[in-house]
Amino acid sequence: MAATRFWDALSPRAREALRGAGAPVVIRPGAFLMREHTRASQVFVVRAGAVKVWVDRDGEIAILDVLGPGDLVGEVEAADGGIRHANVEAMTRVEALVLPAARLRSVLDARPESAWAVAAVLAERLRDANELRVAHFPDEPERRLASRLLRLVERFGTPFKEERPDGVTAEGVHVQVPISQQDLARWTGMGRRKVAQILAAEPLRDGVAVTRTGIVVRSADALRRLAGDD
Repeated sequence: MAATRFWDALSPRAREALRGAGAPVVIRPGAFLMREHTRASQVFVVRAGAVKVWVDRDGEIAILDVLGPGDLVGEVEAADGGIRHANVEAMTRVEALVLPAARLRSVLDARPESAWAVAAVLAERLRDANELRVAHFPDEPERRLASRLLRLVERFGTPFKEERPDGVTAEGVHVQVPISQQDLARWTGMGRRKVAQILAAEPLRDGVAVTRTGIVVRSADALRRLAGDD
């Protein structure tokens, strides 16, 4: 199932209203949009780039999500006024629209149908979290990793073609987000060594390559089969 993007779910009039209510910002790689355990009133709509949502529990890092263009960040705190539950860090150069939570609520109040855009995002993230938990019972590390990789493909994938040594032109997807095997481990709830083992074994050995600058997926079908999407 494709990820639900907040911006895409809005009506044209609601998008225009949000543009008028917010301000464009550029965030450098490694900078924080939000920090865990703080209270803030801003929300962000990512327009370009990638951010990772993560928490620190007694020195152990867990990545909750990787978000990109069209995604809304900070919607939970905007809804309940609570403390930030996670850090949000720019993985790449990020362009975003920032606005106070109160203005977001005003825009949605003026266009009640647009509230469904937020509901769709929350429902999709809840479903995703439930699927990840289910993959632990029984433990299915291959399924967990494949589902995370597919998520990156859906959000950030760019199709490409390459000519193989045998002269056949092959197609694939390039994910230009600097996510490491350690990041994937923190996102899937397993050790980095286990991630490396899965990537080095069939059926992903020839179909997926994780580098410092991104991910090359030559066989999305293999990922779908592991994730149980077929």
